[in-house]
Formats: sequence, structure tokens, C-alpha cells
Amino acid sequence: MKIMSIDYGDKRTGIAFCDINEILASPYTVITEGYQPKLVKKLSDIIAKEKPEKIVIGLPRNMDGSYGYRCDECRSLGDELSKICDIPIDYQDERLTTVMAHNALSENNVRGKKRKESVDAVSAVMILQSYIDSNKR
Repeated sequence: MKIMSIDYGDKRTGIAFCDINEILASPYTVITEGYQPKLVKKLSDIIAKEKPEKIVIGLPRNMDGSYGYRCDECRSLGDELSKICDIPIDYQDERLTTVMAHNALSENNVRGKKRKESVDAVSAVMILQSYIDSNKR
């Protein structure tokens, strides 16, 4: 099944997709939009074009596992998306995915502006790959 993942941020939102066999997640794009209604419109355009069968939104839980205000924002995004598309929405713990994305980009010598432009998409890949791997167990 084709799954889309979203790493929702205040200014940038990373998007990734996996192949239909749910083996490998790949970066798709980063949307630079902080205003949620405009972001939802841009996401709906991607959904219409790519036709995912499921959407996974990263849930930025606190290190102790508790939910903070940012989790509420992510759930709000999920609620808005569910109003415009009839696709199941799931959530995946995204603790430390941005740190892991920065580490992966460092290992591949991606620096400066290029890193800033791609780190959110790489984070979305990590969220989706974690989701895929946990559901195969």
C-alpha cells in the first residue's frame, strides 16, 4: 500500500512516501508554509496527485512519552486532513527523528542551505520507515 508521511513543523513540513510493498520510504518534498489552512490545501494537492492509501503523521511526544502542545497541533492537522480526504490517518512517535535526520545528512556531507531544505523530508522518511518497520513485526 502506498503510504504518505508528514513531519509537521511550524515553518516547514516534510513529506515522504513508501513503495507499494511497504519496504522503503523515500523523501518527496518539503512544504514551506506555517499557516495551517494553506498547508492543508497544499497537502490535499499532493494527496490528489499521489493517491496514498494511508497517511502517517509524526507525533512529537516529549522524551518522557507524554504529549505536549505540539502533539495537539499534529492531531489538529490530522483532523483537518480527514475532513477533505477519505484516507485513514495514523500517528507515529517521532521522537529524535530530526536529530537522526541531521546525523544522516552529516554522514552524507550535506551542509548549509541544502541541509535546511531537506532535513524535514528526511525526518518524514524516518517517521515512515519506523512506522513500516513497526507494523511488519
